[in-house]
Amino acid sequence: MAQWPSDYSGAWTLSQSVQREGVGLHSGQQAQVRLQPSRRPGYWVGWLDAPELPLIRLAPDYVSETQLCTALRLDQRRLATVEHLLAALAGTGVTQAEILVSGEEIPLLDGSALPWVEALDEAGLEALPYASAPLELELPLTVSSGVSFATALPHSCLRVGAAIEFADAAIGRQLFSLDLSPSTFVEQIAPARTFGLRSQVDQLLAAGLIRGGCLENALVCDGDSWLNPPLRFVEEPVRHKILDLLGDLALIGLPRAQVFAYRGSHGLHTSLAAALAGLAKSSTSSSFAS
Repeated sequence: MAQWPSDYSGAWTLSQSVQREGVGLHSGQQAQVRLQPSRRPGYWVGWLDAPELPLIRLAPDYVSETQLCTALRLDQRRLATVEHLLAALAGTGVTQAEILVSGEEIPLLDGSALPWVEALDEAGLEALPYASAPLELELPLTVSSGVSFATALPHSCLRVGAAIEFADAAIGRQLFSLDLSPSTFVEQIAPARTFGLRSQVDQLLAAGLIRGGCLENALVCDGDSWLNPPLRFVEEPVRHKILDLLGDLALIGLPRAQVFAYRGSHGLHTSLAAALAGLAKSSTSSSFAS
């Protein structure tokens, strides 16, 4: 594995292009993704099958759907299940890149961010001659939905955590948190795979979802056991929730904060990202006013 950045204070892009292809979790369709270096901050999406269209910089404003994935509406195009790829980029310290896609969904690959980390390792990273400016909080920020909530607190570095509760005994209650750096992301969060419940499979298929899901790209819980063990971590499900949280926050950029989600969801995570984006805009406006 590459020598990753030591923290999230620098600006990094890819050294060269790298490409992956695979099946989308919900569409079941083949798709390709090419990751390219970028000299512009942020993550920019364009289309391999429509190269004439301008690239669009990702932001929480583009979130259109959050049922079992984060889907974006980019002008007239839809792009679903962006969270694992974005988590890999942000988690490894890549602050700017171009993402060129064919199809309407990012490939699921093995259900974790690890194949994307391996792609970034293959491409190599290039340090840029300026520092990034992670968003810093002055006051706590919380969004909630029912009993679920996600919160960001002022902190000296990025610390992330999550808690989940499932009636299925194989999952149960899980809690995990860590001080995040590119190396700890690669070792402790990126390998955690997406998971689902066997009891919901037929219902989700009938709703036109998870058509690309299989036992090779998702953990499936069946009450008090797993259909496809072994797990990569004892608490792999909650680590994957942290992976999803990071991927959704990447729409605005990882903040310098302590971030925690209780019974999180893509809807909750992207609401927190939107709230952070609002803080960033107000901070920029204040700096211009002063």
